[in-house]
Amino acid sequence: MIRLLERLGVPRVLMLGFLAVAIFMTGDGFELTFLSKFMVDQGFTSSQASLLVTVYGLFAAAGGWSAGMLAEMFGARRVMMFGACWWIGIHLLFLGVAIPSRIYPLILGLYALRGIGYPLFIYSFVVLMAQHISPSRLASATGFFWTCFSLGIGVFGAYLPSFIMPVFGEYRTFWFALPFSIVGTIMCFLFVPKNKVVKGEGLSRKEQLKELAEGATILVTNRKILICAIIRIINNLLLYGLPVIMPLYLCTTHNGGINIFKTEEWMRIWGFVFVVTLIFNTFWGWFMDRFGWVWPMRWFGCAVLAVGSVAFYYIPQWFGANALMMIVASIIVGIGTCAFSSLPTIMTLYAGEGKQGAALSAYNLAAGLTTFAGPGVATILLPVIGYGGVCWTYAALYVLAFVLTLFIRPRQPGFDEHGHRIAKAKNGTAPQDDAVPAVNTVSEESIGVGVAAAEAV
Repeated sequence: MIRLLERLGVPRVLMLGFLAVAIFMTGDGFELTFLSKFMVDQGFTSSQASLLVTVYGLFAAAGGWSAGMLAEMFGARRVMMFGACWWIGIHLLFLGVAIPSRIYPLILGLYALRGIGYPLFIYSFVVLMAQHISPSRLASATGFFWTCFSLGIGVFGAYLPSFIMPVFGEYRTFWFALPFSIVGTIMCFLFVPKNKVVKGEGLSRKEQLKELAEGATILVTNRKILICAIIRIINNLLLYGLPVIMPLYLCTTHNGGINIFKTEEWMRIWGFVFVVTLIFNTFWGWFMDRFGWVWPMRWFGCAVLAVGSVAFYYIPQWFGANALMMIVASIIVGIGTCAFSSLPTIMTLYAGEGKQGAALSAYNLAAGLTTFAGPGVATILLPVIGYGGVCWTYAALYVLAFVLTLFIRPRQPGFDEHGHRIAKAKNGTAPQDDAVPAVNTVSEESIGVGVAAAEAV
């Protein structure tokens, strides 16, 4: 197993760190599949339930934007520990004070603040990936990173609550998230290495703030990175939007819901999305490094997810309470969600040397904004156009992302300017074009400031 991971570009020094990400995200994902239904069951409206997740995503975006630059300036492990402790502390207040109070502004505020924690934890780890992993293997390693993410937030985070909730109830199930988050935090403290390069050493506070701001300003100054960021936001719309609307659509009668599945049945159906990602996160990273970065994203990402968007709505209409057909829809979404592994590498190439950290922060900002945009679309449109209209809106956005991929043509190592693989010479090595050395001969210090591969969720 260790040799297999090393062949994927994962060094031994980071392997337990990947495991820590998986365990921590198990805790973070515990309530994702049933929080909206829980809120409605407590007497809140479906709009209030979706707003809760929407505002959470907005704060997660802030955490994601700052994670990369903070990790470079102050050390990734330090920022990971801060994010984890923040998450645990706010989660205790959320469960122990906010939910029992039934005061919506308090529930909304504390849940939003908790959203800052997990991006600081997982996206800071990406900085360490950038410092230890060759740029030519980043897409493969990124795929494995998202496999660990999916294993936590989606597989264990969906299936474990589906068995715990019928026994202990929804509220008590929230508490089971804590042991996983605590164990992930301890593993981070014990096994995650320190930065090779800490960029913030010797910088004034003004210079540090300038570095942090570049993660947002680069979206204005670099059009290619802006396009990539928009694609990244669209990438995971379903991953965060469907868990908000589908429990209401499939398990209640609110706003025209059809109420044909139990909540735990829906949770297990949705868990298949992440079971699929365990395979395809790694597969697409490997595939893109060898056959091209952009066209798989266009056809197997954007196009497939446009189909998956409407499949979740129409399959119950056509086939009723057919769990097998719903699992087919989950598989479609899982395959498509993974086909964006090359985006962070593309963004760092477009940023140029010395700006990779800013590109990483822009990528993390986009990854955070998708947790805001997915439920945000539902919050705004659900009362107006219903569940079907929201699903078709998601599909239209994936069509937009499909079009946007036509405007990005990065020079991938081993490929010519037209995206065709360069034939190997007789000695078995690929001839180097003019663009490749700029990618493959990046100094260790440059890699340390953000040639990164990180998502969605």
